[in-house]
Amino acid sequence: MPIATVNPANGELIRSFDALGEDETERRITAAAETFRQYRTTPFEQRAAWLNRAADLLDEDRDTIARTMTLEMGKPVTAARAEAAKCAKAMRWYADRAEGLLADERPDPADVTDSGASRALVRYRPLGVVLAVMPWNFPLWQVVRFAAPALMAGNVGLLKHASNVPQTALYLEDLFHRAGFPAGCFRTLLIGSGAVEAVLRDPRVVAATLTGSEPAGRAVAATAGDEVKKTVLELGGSDPYLVLPSADVEKAAATAVTARVQNNGQSCIAAKRFIVHADVYDAFAEAFTAGMRALTVGDPLEEATDIGPLSTEQGRTDLEELVDDAVERGAEALCGGRRPDKLGGGLENGWFYEPTVLAGITTAMRIHREETFGPVATLYRVADLDEAIHLANDTPFGLSSNVWTRDAGEQERCARDLEAGGVFFNGMTASHPALPFGGIKRSGYGRELAGHGIREFCNATTLWYGPETS
Repeated sequence: MPIATVNPANGELIRSFDALGEDETERRITAAAETFRQYRTTPFEQRAAWLNRAADLLDEDRDTIARTMTLEMGKPVTAARAEAAKCAKAMRWYADRAEGLLADERPDPADVTDSGASRALVRYRPLGVVLAVMPWNFPLWQVVRFAAPALMAGNVGLLKHASNVPQTALYLEDLFHRAGFPAGCFRTLLIGSGAVEAVLRDPRVVAATLTGSEPAGRAVAATAGDEVKKTVLELGGSDPYLVLPSADVEKAAATAVTARVQNNGQSCIAAKRFIVHADVYDAFAEAFTAGMRALTVGDPLEEATDIGPLSTEQGRTDLEELVDDAVERGAEALCGGRRPDKLGGGLENGWFYEPTVLAGITTAMRIHREETFGPVATLYRVADLDEAIHLANDTPFGLSSNVWTRDAGEQERCARDLEAGGVFFNGMTASHPALPFGGIKRSGYGRELAGHGIREFCNATTLWYGPETS
């Protein structure tokens, strides 16, 4: 993929960029490594001041960067503004709490005296230069949820962003520099995916984090494993959305629409498989389909637009193939299932797809196993909770899950048995600075956000003091 901004609403090239050469990439890695030697000793108070300033600048830039994100990857501009606001909030959260999250841990002296120690403690120290390989779907948030904790911990970052959001990537570098962080603390590498391995193998790069596809995660994990370097991976998801008889069906259906089509349906944690008990299936299906059908598809720069284009033409093609395969094998499209007609305004060349609900899904269909990255939902009817949980877990992914029930016993059963990094009851999955985020199975490993996230790229150092130590 060329490094370029192509407006997905009309297919027009806005701006292209040359990839960094090996010499410039080398200079940026060198600068990052040299900066780390000094930056790692800066007080938390100073790091917090810089990060709070970055949050203030982002608030000031919100409308401008929201428009840039929309032009680069197609999300509705209202959602883009909300993403920028969320990033500023996360920056302030880590600025306020990082020192406490990384405070020394001191075991009870009675627990360590038999080791010969007069005292002992655990101290969290930064690792160094961390490579972040990030996706286009939340081009600010995915980066900030790594950068805010990493910078507060004393690490420095190199960003290899998706090739279709170069202007957002450059904005992030500029944002941290304007906020006062030393120049080498956070640098953007405009490089293709083929150049990632060489950067990760550089001995000055000590770890990597990746959010993206399973193949990309496998490639980064393989290289990092060969180099014995720490990685955190957040990969795909096919999140289940369970609706059980005690649920508020009307609210569950309304929330399901948002849960499926957030970010034009291009979200790893979007609910994708709607697993509904037979007792409430018909009522849910009717309300959910009506809600999906009522969404406005159009220009993502218009305030009234609910659904913008898919980010790339290939993304739409991939989605169409999954839907077509399902329909050919017997699925019924309750709404959508095709490209929209008569958008007008030059949008006929954009990569749009109608909000779609498919019923009658079977295990023979590709869509049952593969992630749908777009506004397409699959409906399943189940007889009881056992079948619902079995179907929810019948996926190679395990990112998050949603369960609608007022029954405490059912909630506890789902909390115990659903194979996912999160279980959200009577609401939709969302990431929040105070809560750890990540998955299991082929959705990856490690955690972002909260205290778990800031400690992922720290060295938990045991400090042991003998009896004669002052």
